[in-house]
Amino acid sequence: MAQVLEFKLPDLGEGLTEAEIVRWLVEVGDVVVVDQPVVEVETAKAMVEVPCPYGGVVTARFGAEGAELPVGAPLLTVAVGSKESSEGRAASDASAASDTPAASGAAAGSGTSGNVLVGYGTGAPAARRRRIRPAPVSSASRSSAAASAPTLSAAPISAPAAVSAVPASTPASVPTPVPVPVEASALAVTEPTKPTGPVAVISPLVRKLARQHDLDLREIAGTGRDGLILRSDVESAIRALDAMPAAGPEPLARPAPPKTADERIPLRGIRGAVAEKLARSRREIPDATCWVDADATELMSARAAMNAAGGSAGGPKVSVLALLARICTAALARFPELNATVDAEAREIVRLSGVHLGFAAQTERGLVVPVIRDAHTRNAESIGAEIARLTEAARTGKLTPAQLTGGTFTLNNYGVFGVDGSTPIINHPEAAMLGVGRIVPKPWVHGGELAVRQVVQLSLTFDHRVCDGGTAGGFLRYVADCVEQPSLLLRTL
Repeated sequence: MAQVLEFKLPDLGEGLTEAEIVRWLVEVGDVVVVDQPVVEVETAKAMVEVPCPYGGVVTARFGAEGAELPVGAPLLTVAVGSKESSEGRAASDASAASDTPAASGAAAGSGTSGNVLVGYGTGAPAARRRRIRPAPVSSASRSSAAASAPTLSAAPISAPAAVSAVPASTPASVPTPVPVPVEASALAVTEPTKPTGPVAVISPLVRKLARQHDLDLREIAGTGRDGLILRSDVESAIRALDAMPAAGPEPLARPAPPKTADERIPLRGIRGAVAEKLARSRREIPDATCWVDADATELMSARAAMNAAGGSAGGPKVSVLALLARICTAALARFPELNATVDAEAREIVRLSGVHLGFAAQTERGLVVPVIRDAHTRNAESIGAEIARLTEAARTGKLTPAQLTGGTFTLNNYGVFGVDGSTPIINHPEAAMLGVGRIVPKPWVHGGELAVRQVVQLSLTFDHRVCDGGTAGGFLRYVADCVEQPSLLLRTL
């Protein structure tokens, strides 16, 4: 007899309390093996595939795609074979397991999940699971089921008879309607007969004015002596003509634009996590921002020289972001006050020993901040390779929660959006964030003369609880000096 086991949404780590179902990978009735991914969920950190710790037949799924489930809620149920039934059909299971690699692997192993999920850890070897096969249906039961099933009539439904639009003859009992005469004044206004003969006009200017406005002088009643048409009479007729509505069909009223309902977008998943973190940062951190313009011409020249010296076989190119990240680690070594966090409950500032550098990355799913572990131990080339790897994982949605947490300082390159400056919100619970604008040619005084140089704006947003403005200004000035004179970094290499 099969045993139905319930698989609950496990704790995916990092203290996550809920997850949104993005896509089911199995249907009810599918046969799954141990550790087979069954659903794709999105947490506040990343999108992950959840493996099932049981092998058997999926009997039920809980939650539609797009639904949000708390940790510990039922995810699906799986029917697995009992120990007695598996012993009775061991030979058939062995032959079936050898047909597919996945089944043979599950049979040869311990029969338990190899993935360590909270609540579903690896344990003692369990009894072998077998595939649940439906009981054979006899021909007698099949025929009885067919006899009991309702039979649908195959007779076609006749179409309704056509209705004659015009009768062939009028019945004698129905009198033919007789038109009722209507007075002509009720239907239209009869045009008066135009008078003939000479027009009582003396002035040629009056005739010209009437001709310019297409007026018939015979239709104008003169107010002068003996019915003489004066200029004022023509002007009055012109004003009356202008006041009349233009002839022709009435213009159709323009239909009102359809009213569209306001769109409501749930704040959940990555968008909800970002909103909650930014709001918390604004509530708890008294931040301040300082900024400075720097001449990045020498930095760009140094980068070009590095990439040219590497050649085609020298590996990937060194990016500007990698150089700025290396400058940040050097500046944090000089100003460790900014590589810190505040423990509000203990009322303590915690200065962190290692630099785990986060960098903001905009993806189709929203803003994410991957973290470069132990950035203080890496050179520019190593940092650049890690940035490329994490950026690709962010683009494909494959970042794990561990790769999105634990940062101690954030580098925000908003220059990729074509802007010069910004006052970013600190990534809670960190204490500072360096912002970098676009690098553009601008007039700059260099060597006592005006020249066109590559200029960038740098901004530092910091938690005023961990340091004063002097420390923040010193950090930002050192970063700007390294941008303007990259040779300063040789002291720390």
